[in-house]
Amino acid sequence: MTTPHTVAVLGLGRMGAAIATRLADQDWDVIGWTRSGRHVAGAVETTRDPNDAVVKADITVLALFDGRACRQVVDRIRPSLRPDTIVLNTSTIAPAEASTLARQLGPSYVHAPVLGSVPAVVAGTLRILAAGDRDALDRVEPVLRALGTVRPVDDAATAAALKLVANSSLAGAVLALRDSLRQADALDLPRAQALDVLELGQLGGLVSRKRTFLADRSATTTTAAPAPAEFTIGALAKDMALLAAASNSPLRSAADLAGTPADPEDDIAVAATVPAVGDAVLEPLRSYIRGHATGDPTHFRDAFLPTAHIEGIRDGAFVSWRLDEYCALFPGRPAADEPTRTRRIDTVDVHGTIATASMTLRHGPDTFTDVFLLVRVEDRWRIANKAYHRTVTSGGERSRTLRP
Repeated sequence: MTTPHTVAVLGLGRMGAAIATRLADQDWDVIGWTRSGRHVAGAVETTRDPNDAVVKADITVLALFDGRACRQVVDRIRPSLRPDTIVLNTSTIAPAEASTLARQLGPSYVHAPVLGSVPAVVAGTLRILAAGDRDALDRVEPVLRALGTVRPVDDAATAAALKLVANSSLAGAVLALRDSLRQADALDLPRAQALDVLELGQLGGLVSRKRTFLADRSATTTTAAPAPAEFTIGALAKDMALLAAASNSPLRSAADLAGTPADPEDDIAVAATVPAVGDAVLEPLRSYIRGHATGDPTHFRDAFLPTAHIEGIRDGAFVSWRLDEYCALFPGRPAADEPTRTRRIDTVDVHGTIATASMTLRHGPDTFTDVFLLVRVEDRWRIANKAYHRTVTSGGERSRTLRP
């Protein structure tokens, strides 16, 4: 196995700069390039033209944001790639994009997405999913070993898919932590005390790593800025969108992260500290609940826009009611079994001036799942449309008291 002499690192963002610095510290000659013209402190030479870096390199490392950037950079440098140069791609991209690059570059391409962020690069403890030709893997192994531990994978698409799945579990943990902190806030628990206990449980590793971002800064006298982001909300949201597209299945984490009212350049932990939605977006949902509880259609007129439609399957057929038609279903008095009925708001996701929400209504043996589209109009939230699904657990059709 021959140790490479020169490594080009294309992309000097957070991860790329850390990779370049780590390799330079491990005695490789490193030439870096980024479209922003950013320079890296230390022993990393930088150039304004990626071709100048590639033509000197035994290994070219791609540390880019997405598949589009990878395609553009590869197209730009291909004329300068020497026949013996290996392209080592650490970027997080879609499985199909990884397959395309593997076909284009052939046996000189190694796809090696990494698990871990900047601190893991600095410590040389990344976990790397590496796929490529055996000879190419042997040649890049010294570089990979300098960065962390290598886990061989069959092909580029599989490596890319596994990285997205791993990031999905991270997104789920961030959102689970967000829910726990919101409950702690609702119970008026001190943030530090809640974090102490959460650190003892299943989310402990995440809490320990991200405590700087999770602390309630309003409860302290310090004015120090939080640490620089290690992995941003925008990057994780991008990865979840890739996974949703590749798996052809919508992911709650993708929508939740994309809709987080925080700077996309903030660290992912900041997504766990975003306050719950305010009362304004909940008010039309509460009016809707009051309409069911009282049977008074006035509450529905307050909750819905006049142009709203209510749609679903009734008696095996699709129905689409205008608001007036829907209100006519209610007699102006509570149902006889109202004391036994329950309604629960399950989810609310706000995206600027629109929001989606879901609710579960248990009306005797009938359970309704309601899904709402809400719009903020003139600083007030209203329900624009509702669709529902009804599940009958027993008792058959009871049209006199059935209220969708």
